Amino acid sequence: MIGAAIQGTGMALFLFPHAIPSGGAAGIAILVEYWISISHGWSLWLLNIPLLIVSLSLLGLSTAIRTIYSVTVTSFVVILLESFHHLFAGQLLLDLVLGSLLFGTGVGILFKNKASSGGMAIIAHVIATYSRFSPGQAMLIVNSSIFIITGFVIDWKIIILAFIAQLIGTRVIDFVFKRPFSLKLVKKVLPGH
Repeated sequence: MIGAAIQGTGMALFLFPHAIPSGGAAGIAILVEYWISISHGWSLWLLNIPLLIVSLSLLGLSTAIRTIYSVTVTSFVVILLESFHHLFAGQLLLDLVLGSLLFGTGVGILFKNKASSGGMAIIAHVIATYSRFSPGQAMLIVNSSIFIITGFVIDWKIIILAFIAQLIGTRVIDFVFKRPFSLKLVKKVLPGH
């Protein structure tokens, strides 16, 4: 899924090198890496197992299958690209904006195509499906407490950076989600995909 690959790229190359969580599961992955040195990609994949069970029971089989696929693609992209972050990451604010834009675009494409990006986005997808909250609003609500914990454990500045990432990312998610956009358009623009 192109959305999962875009999300993973933003996380691995621009956000994780600065310990900026793009969401709740990413915040937990940063904490796991900080405490026991398990890579962000593997942590993301392992953290999603119980959430995928929730996805299966609340969002149905087809959404759960798309979510399992997108979580696997995102985790694989993060694992693959983590060792290359030094080629891209460098300027904190530029990386924050680029990572947040890529993250939001990827997640928005996933939501648009009735998939979840995994992590706390599964919970946000459930909230958005059964309430009046948009997917971006639900993600901001769900992720806030994890950002605060991550900031207190690693560095208080992470709290501010994570909220900026969420503000940018959730706006992009809602922009992509609400626009008449589909992967069919991407396939027409990118021949051979």
